Amino acid sequence: MAPRANWKGYLKVAELTCPVALYTAASTAERLALHTLNRETGHRVLRDYVDRESGDTVPKDDQVKGYEVAADDYVVLEPDEVAAAVPEADKTLAVEAFIRCRDVDDVYFDRPYYLAPSGRVAEEAFTLIREGMRAAKVAALARTVLFRRMRTILIRPHDTGLVGTTLRFDYEVRAAAEVFDDIGDLRIEGEMLDLAKHIIGTKKGQFDPKAYDDRYEAALAELVRAKIEGRPIEKPAARPAAKVVDLMEALRQSAGMSPPAAPKAKATRAGRGTKAKAAAEKPPATARRRKAS
Repeated sequence: MAPRANWKGYLKVAELTCPVALYTAASTAERLALHTLNRETGHRVLRDYVDRESGDTVPKDDQVKGYEVAADDYVVLEPDEVAAAVPEADKTLAVEAFIRCRDVDDVYFDRPYYLAPSGRVAEEAFTLIREGMRAAKVAALARTVLFRRMRTILIRPHDTGLVGTTLRFDYEVRAAAEVFDDIGDLRIEGEMLDLAKHIIGTKKGQFDPKAYDDRYEAALAELVRAKIEGRPIEKPAARPAAKVVDLMEALRQSAGMSPPAAPKAKATRAGRGTKAKAAAEKPPATARRRKAS
């Protein structure tokens, strides 16, 4: 059964228009859903909105949105006023520019969606747009009203379709300098850098999403099964505490290298080693006398 489209409209590139459908590419529907219960009765707990001052339950029809301009002073926004402020949806995904994919920093990526032609008639125009972008090695920046908000979407070729990723607005992304400015300007070179490059080289691989399981979800599912079957709950073994080691030693161990041999002990007095060697090679006095006789 084909998935249900979240949005249907038109992908527009200059004068070329193609009917398309937008599908959610990421979903949390498969996660375990836990409900809040009354421990004594086992019944589900319902959530009610109550007046903070009176404690009375407020019916849904009496709930309105408000913006706080000062302490406990709000500007009330009626539902029809909020609806009127929403940009008009023309169902057109209008491409404003074609850019290189790497021109958009990943921190702006929000949610991914699949874009597919809406019907057989649209396949030729859709394929033309997709293959044109693939040949030019570009992505498209488009804008449309999506779920009652004007959104910017980055569109890229993906297999036989397109993937569109909604982008966060500039004001939603914190400046990296707020976090990174306190990092010292250190230079790493020599053996330490060579070891780091060696370790990275030995760990090269490819991304396979199936290889990365959700350990929390798996543990939660096992806990539910154990409770249903009446089995005892086994606590996972505690992980050993990480040891703080010398950075260079940690690099050598990671690279599978044995630690450097300890330097040999040296005589504390100058010339002691030479005299000891000469004494060892010189025969005892009694031996010399016997040899002379």
